[in-house]
This record gives sequence, C-alpha cells and structure tokens, in this order.
Amino acid sequence: MRESLVAAAFQLFVERGYEQTTVDDIVALAGVGRRSFFRYFPSKEDVVFPDHEGCLARMTAFLDESGPDHEPVERVCDAARLVLRMYAENPAFSVQRYRLTRKVPGLRTYELSVVWRYERALAEYLRGRFSNRPDGTLRADVAAAAVVAAHNNGLRSWLRSDGLGDASAEVDHALAHVQRVLGPEPASGGPARRSGADGGGARDGDEDDDDVVVVVSRRGAPLWRVVQEIETTLGRDPA
Repeated sequence: MRESLVAAAFQLFVERGYEQTTVDDIVALAGVGRRSFFRYFPSKEDVVFPDHEGCLARMTAFLDESGPDHEPVERVCDAARLVLRMYAENPAFSVQRYRLTRKVPGLRTYELSVVWRYERALAEYLRGRFSNRPDGTLRADVAAAAVVAAHNNGLRSWLRSDGLGDASAEVDHALAHVQRVLGPEPASGGPARRSGADGGGARDGDEDDDDVVVVVSRRGAPLWRVVQEIETTLGRDPA
C-alpha cells in the first residue's frame, strides 16, 4: 500500500502539479482511505521522501556499529554512501523527485531539513570520536558538513545526467577530496600540513597542492545557504 500511495502521488504530481494535488486526490487514485494515507505518511511532503526515514535509521545503526579501529572521516564517508545507494537503487524515481523538488520551493526546504538530520547524525558520531582532540567539536561539525556537501555535489551531478552516469564514481570522487583534506593527520616525524589559512605561513614545496577553500558565513545561517556559498566559491552550480 505504501508503494501504491507513492506511485499514485507522483502520477498526480506529474499530471496536475504538486500544489494542485491533494491528499484526497492521492487516496482516491490509490483506492484507499485518508486514514490509510496518514498511517504511512504524516503529510503530503513525506510521500515525496518515503525512503529517508529508513535510510537515516540504517545509517545511524552503521555508525553505532563502528569500532575504535575505524578511521572516523572514512567511516562517515562510507555512511554517506549508504544514502547514495538508496538513490541509485531506483534511478527513475530519484530523477523524478529531483525534478519535482527543483520546481517546488516548499519541497526544497523540506529536503534541506532531511539533509540536516543526516548531517547531525554524522556530526554526533564524529564528536564522540574527536572528543579528546583540540577543537574536537569544531572538527566534527566541519567534517560532517563537508561530507554532506561532497555527497550532495556528486549526487546532483548524477541526477542532472538523468541517472545515466555512474553515481558511485561521482560521489567517490567528491568524498575522496574530503578524505584528503580532513582525513588522518600525517604520522609524526615531520610537520603536519595545515588545511586553511595560517597567517601567511609558507607551504612545503613537496606537499600536495590541493586547494583549500575557506568560506565565512554568519552565525545561524541555514545549512542550505552555507552549502550554496561553498558551491559558489568552488565555481559549481548550486542548483
């Protein structure tokens, strides 16, 4: 019944438009009552994102199962790949949803709230792993935001190709950049490379030349605005 309600909803969204489709329209097409709809979905918005609650639960369980030997940033990158798998399992639906959220501002806002929940789950795990480090909370929050931004950049690139490209390759490429910048620090025996501005200190000529972009945003800015600023700085289309 859950799948029937989703199928009926998206059929009507395509035919009539999202705003013009009511819950009554959806249940009528699916052949069920309103009570059945709300048993599965708290609102019309939720029927657009029927798989995220289960995916968030799986991702959280994956992080909870982590051991001390797991490298933290690599672990959250692997957790992000669980979200990608959800999208890649049904490319046609994922592309259809992507197109719909681009057209309906309210759905875009709802989607950003879902993304924020993923980010908070990643940050909570990283805060635990970085609790004994200087600026551990800051490091955790920055790494979680970077992983989400990288995952979403690769995901949107795949969605814009109508799901015809290699989703894993797109996301792996983006996450690899995060791991290079925020992954394990160099072993002792030489000065650790610092990511970011350090008052004009010179960089060793033998070090990697990966660019590090620092974006300054006002306190309290919504996540979608911060991500948009990062993508704009990187010269990527934030849409």
